[in-house]
Amino acid sequence: MKLLTVIPNYWPAFLHGGPVISVHYLNKALVRKGIDVTVYTTNVDLAGKVPPDEEVNIDGVKVTYFTFLNLFEFIAPFGWQFSWRMTQALKEKLKAFDLIYIVTIWSYPTTVAAYYSRLYRKPYVLAPRGMLYPETFSKKAWKKWPYYHLVARKDLEGASAIHYTTEDEAKKTHSFLGLNNPTIIVPNGIELSEFSDLADREQLEVRYPHLKDKKTILFLGRINWKKGLDILVKAYAMLIKDRKDLHLFIVGPDEKGYSEKVKRWIRKYGMNYIDYGLRDKDYGEDVQVTFTGMLTGKEKIEAYAASDIFVLPSYSENFGMSAVEAMACGLPVVISNKVGIYKEIERNKAGIVIDTDAKNLYQGIKLLLEDSELRKEIAINGRRLAEEYYNIDKVADKMIEAYQEILDFSMVNNKV
Repeated sequence: MKLLTVIPNYWPAFLHGGPVISVHYLNKALVRKGIDVTVYTTNVDLAGKVPPDEEVNIDGVKVTYFTFLNLFEFIAPFGWQFSWRMTQALKEKLKAFDLIYIVTIWSYPTTVAAYYSRLYRKPYVLAPRGMLYPETFSKKAWKKWPYYHLVARKDLEGASAIHYTTEDEAKKTHSFLGLNNPTIIVPNGIELSEFSDLADREQLEVRYPHLKDKKTILFLGRINWKKGLDILVKAYAMLIKDRKDLHLFIVGPDEKGYSEKVKRWIRKYGMNYIDYGLRDKDYGEDVQVTFTGMLTGKEKIEAYAASDIFVLPSYSENFGMSAVEAMACGLPVVISNKVGIYKEIERNKAGIVIDTDAKNLYQGIKLLLEDSELRKEIAINGRRLAEEYYNIDKVADKMIEAYQEILDFSMVNNKV
């Protein structure tokens, strides 16, 4: 099987969130299983770091980072990502592939890949990756609805299937938009081997001494409005009134200056912070919150290993890769019921699910802090769920099965 993946941004453009990591994990696993995988993407955030407009091999995956123009910046931070070179490549080479896998909406790469797939009668799967959730769609709907009706709806309706990563996304998105396409519900996966050899807590405490002798509450993700950091700060302020042995560890890149709002909330509740990304202020020993900036690789694993509870109180979250990674590290998790995987976590008793308000979050974290047996039970269940359901090799097998069904159906229809 020759598979072409088209995605606006790709590994190692980590600042662009979960799909960058999860799609590459999937592609690597598909290659290990004998699938010929090619990726067409742009060099967004990677100019000078990757060779432009030429194919390179990354972990067995053939990737081309096409240059692009920042047209129509009002659509997205990097514009529509119009790429003439990608257009030419699709026009000339798309026919050679058996199946096209298109990731996300609202971008030129999505639109042009879907167009040529329909033109050449090639089956394609479209993966919106949470961008069509009703909650997400409602943000800046004034620009999304016209684009959806003019462009995106045709791309969706022409797809052989829509790939959703959670049951929640499939149910809400399909009904919200009235889609009739077949659906593929297969989760994102992780490389479990990356989380099997955890570092000692002491390694992180050397770099971040404020964590020493503390119960560490970890948030890991992009710092933006969707992540529920307002209710996290409020809940944490309530918790430290009860006990003084806590520390909030905020790991992730700032998005559009949102971290400044978070810092204002921290100060509002009478707490102090230190930002290791900016070194903007150091309060000595009297620090309740630590910002680290973005951590990757070994340093990210150390953050999980050195923490006691993981929290993700998002207002809107398609999947929740960081929650899965936390579970793989044996870390008990508290997530909101707006995180896509919340049903799977509830069903397997692998975490505490809360409503998106500070009181619920406070109660969920407090329950885990006070009940060591519950922490152990949730940690064990979470690790088991990660092994059985989010193992990337098992995820890749499910995707191959789905791809093959689409190809078989397409072959029969083309013969007719």
